Amino acid sequence: MPTYEYECRECGARTEFFQNITEGAKRKCPDCGRLRLKRLIGKGSGIIFRGSGFYETDYKRKKDPGNGA
Repeated sequence: MPTYEYECRECGARTEFFQNITEGAKRKCPDCGRLRLKRLIGKGSGIIFRGSGFYETDYKRKKDPGNGA
Protein backbone atom coordinates (compact mmCIF):
# COMPACT_ATOMS: atom_id res chain seq x y z
CA MET A 1 0.00 0.00 0.00
CA PRO A 2 1.44 3.36 -0.97
CA THR A 3 1.88 6.45 1.15
CA TYR A 4 0.16 9.56 -0.14
CA GLU A 5 1.12 13.10 0.81
CA TYR A 6 -1.59 15.72 1.29
CA GLU A 7 -1.60 19.45 1.87
CA CYS A 8 -4.42 21.44 3.42
CA ARG A 9 -5.44 24.41 1.28
CA GLU A 10 -6.83 26.15 4.37
CA CYS A 11 -4.07 25.93 7.00
CA GLY A 12 -1.14 24.73 4.84
CA ALA A 13 -0.44 21.64 6.97
CA ARG A 14 1.20 18.70 5.20
CA THR A 15 0.53 15.13 6.21
CA GLU A 16 0.99 11.61 4.87
CA PHE A 17 -1.53 8.78 4.82
CA PHE A 18 -0.78 5.09 4.26
CA GLN A 19 -3.77 3.94 2.22
CA ASN A 20 -4.89 1.44 -0.37
CA ILE A 21 -4.71 2.40 -4.06
CA THR A 22 -8.45 1.84 -4.47
CA GLU A 23 -9.35 4.23 -1.63
CA GLY A 24 -10.54 7.67 -2.55
CA ALA A 25 -8.58 10.78 -1.70
CA LYS A 26 -8.82 12.07 1.86
CA ARG A 27 -10.64 15.37 2.28
CA LYS A 28 -10.64 16.29 5.98
CA CYS A 29 -7.52 17.96 7.39
CA PRO A 30 -6.42 16.30 10.66
CA ASP A 31 -5.07 19.65 11.94
CA CYS A 32 -7.84 22.19 11.26
CA GLY A 33 -10.75 19.82 10.52
CA ARG A 34 -11.74 21.54 7.26
CA LEU A 35 -12.52 19.63 4.05
CA ARG A 36 -9.67 21.25 2.13
CA LEU A 37 -7.04 18.49 1.67
CA LYS A 38 -5.37 18.14 -1.70
CA ARG A 39 -3.37 15.06 -2.70
CA LEU A 40 0.10 16.01 -3.86
CA ILE A 41 2.02 14.31 -6.63
CA GLY A 42 4.80 12.46 -4.88
CA LYS A 43 8.11 11.17 -6.02
CA GLY A 44 6.86 7.63 -5.54
CA SER A 45 9.02 4.73 -4.62
CA GLY A 46 12.16 3.80 -6.44
CA ILE A 47 12.66 1.09 -9.01
CA ILE A 48 12.93 -2.35 -7.49
CA PHE A 49 15.04 -4.81 -9.43
CA ARG A 50 14.31 -8.46 -8.81
CA GLY A 51 15.73 -11.54 -10.35
CA SER A 52 19.18 -12.93 -10.98
CA GLY A 53 20.62 -9.57 -11.97
CA PHE A 54 20.86 -6.90 -14.59
CA TYR A 55 23.94 -6.27 -16.64
CA GLU A 56 25.19 -3.42 -18.79
CA THR A 57 25.11 -5.65 -21.85
CA ASP A 58 21.46 -6.67 -21.39
CA TYR A 59 20.08 -3.64 -23.20
CA LYS A 60 23.14 -2.27 -24.91
CA ARG A 61 22.62 -1.11 -28.48
CA LYS A 62 24.64 -2.76 -31.16
CA LYS A 63 27.01 -0.43 -32.96
CA ASP A 64 25.85 0.64 -36.41
CA PRO A 65 28.70 -0.08 -38.88
CA GLY A 66 27.53 2.84 -41.04
CA ASN A 67 28.01 5.56 -38.43
CA GLY A 68 31.82 5.38 -38.29
CA ALA A 69 31.98 4.56 -34.59
